[in-house]
Amino acid sequence: MTGVLEWARAENLQPEPITLDVWKQLPRDFCRLVEVVNGDVVRADPASHRHHNAARRIGAMLEAGAESHMARYSDGPLYAAVEQDVLLWELPRLTLRRPDIALFTCAPTGSGPLPAARVKIAVEVVSPLTERIDTTDKQAEYAQAGIPWYWLVYLNHDHVTTIQTHVLVLGHYRPHRRLTPTCGETLIDMPIEIRIDWPRLYGLVY
Repeated sequence: MTGVLEWARAENLQPEPITLDVWKQLPRDFCRLVEVVNGDVVRADPASHRHHNAARRIGAMLEAGAESHMARYSDGPLYAAVEQDVLLWELPRLTLRRPDIALFTCAPTGSGPLPAARVKIAVEVVSPLTERIDTTDKQAEYAQAGIPWYWLVYLNHDHVTTIQTHVLVLGHYRPHRRLTPTCGETLIDMPIEIRIDWPRLYGLVY
């Protein structure tokens, strides 16, 4: 608490809104610790091991689905990544989020955040610290940015219990399917065919 009280001074306020040009010049180590909402830097709390492992394993399933889709169809490239910076909008003030997982249509270049128009699915793994942000703030922001699909992944102890999928309809997300480990795997097709391997979502490490 003492550290917070010592920090709470007017001279420590963010001097001006963050722009995209400024964001690109910030140290990468700093950027990995924060997101930007309406030009203001917002601290992103570090994820637990189980949160990270859930994202990594679901990301691998999206990646496998993308590879299978590209092998069957010639409708363009697809990529999946964890913790990929996504530019939701630049004006009137920059808003940049980092979904736990994203499925998108262009290769990440490392030169800047991915435009939201390229994102097909944004996925957030819900934790007690992030539930309100994931289910209200980010859900509204991703919808406003036009991302077609939004998944919320819920954990209980060492495993994933539910994946709630949402589809964008008239600028708002509507619940689509509630996926649970009632069988060994679940095959879904939204917007591409993705196989959820539920046994892989058990045994997450704290």
